[in-house]
Amino acid sequence: MYIPKMLLDFFKIAGCVVFYCSAVVAKEYAYVANAGSNTVSVIDTLSKQVSATVAVGNSPAGVAITPDGKSAYVANSASNTVSIIDISNNIVSATVTVGNSPQSIAITPDGKFAYVTNYSDSSVSVIDVSSNLVISTVSVGIGPFGVAITPDGKTAYVANSGSHNVSVINTLTHQVSAVTVGLGPFGVAITPDGKSTYVTNSADNTVSIINVLNNTVSSVVTVGQGPQGVAITPDGKSAYVTNFPYNTVNVINTASLQVSTIIVGGALFGVAITSDGKAAYVTNIAGTVSVIDTSIGEVTGTIAVGSQPTGLAITPPPLATKLKNAVSNFSNIYPQKGS
Repeated sequence: MYIPKMLLDFFKIAGCVVFYCSAVVAKEYAYVANAGSNTVSVIDTLSKQVSATVAVGNSPAGVAITPDGKSAYVANSASNTVSIIDISNNIVSATVTVGNSPQSIAITPDGKFAYVTNYSDSSVSVIDVSSNLVISTVSVGIGPFGVAITPDGKTAYVANSGSHNVSVINTLTHQVSAVTVGLGPFGVAITPDGKSTYVTNSADNTVSIINVLNNTVSSVVTVGQGPQGVAITPDGKSAYVTNFPYNTVNVINTASLQVSTIIVGGALFGVAITSDGKAAYVTNIAGTVSVIDTSIGEVTGTIAVGSQPTGLAITPPPLATKLKNAVSNFSNIYPQKGS
């Protein structure tokens, strides 16, 4: 399909103008759950400094941010609640009671529902984001921890650390199937193209890769000891895996499945990556967050946060960044004649 150059240039100019204007004012923030101090540290990723500290429930574990960037959902594992932080003022605007020992949260791409794993209940609470009410409780495997949702919003993947499998939840019907993985599955991440789900197996030092099309394990990758968190770069080329209680991050090349290692702090847990893919933020239980420059594979900064930081999430990219990426993808799909 040929797109006239004038029209394509318009898209490019519009994207660049909006991107420029937004880049001046828009920032990304990392929201870090501090289990030992019952707080969330808010890190300005530009200055790499803590800009706010928010009191939440007891032993906050997991964090997820709505796609519109307006709210952060925090699972408080010791108070069986989820705190909702209004990102505009970093004040807790609501608290939702869920199951026992909530650990991780994932929000559907349309921003309508939050899925919360309840470790001690072997269940997942589904919160209606518009009302902040639990509308459903889904039974899964034993000891659910990590959760992730496919880009199309149709499927939630839940790592069940006690039953050594992954529950696959149909988000429309809440019907559940299971995929057997390694021992002690913990973290979950899905590639941006929605084709593969990466699951860290904390007890056998591997990562299982699930083919989303048929929900079978297509590959198993050996990593460091005690793999916990996992995050995938926006371009889908690399998966970052933290090893707890050790001081290494493994980087899996998603094409070749080769593994490299980065030395970081001690007792690593959670990991999140900025929208431009240039930095990975890693929580160290000792009370810091390490910033990894993904282009060189080295730690370039260490930020003091609260006590025992665990899960974290980074606010979504501004609309202009999404538009710029969309224009780039558009150009790739419909190249100009002679290009």
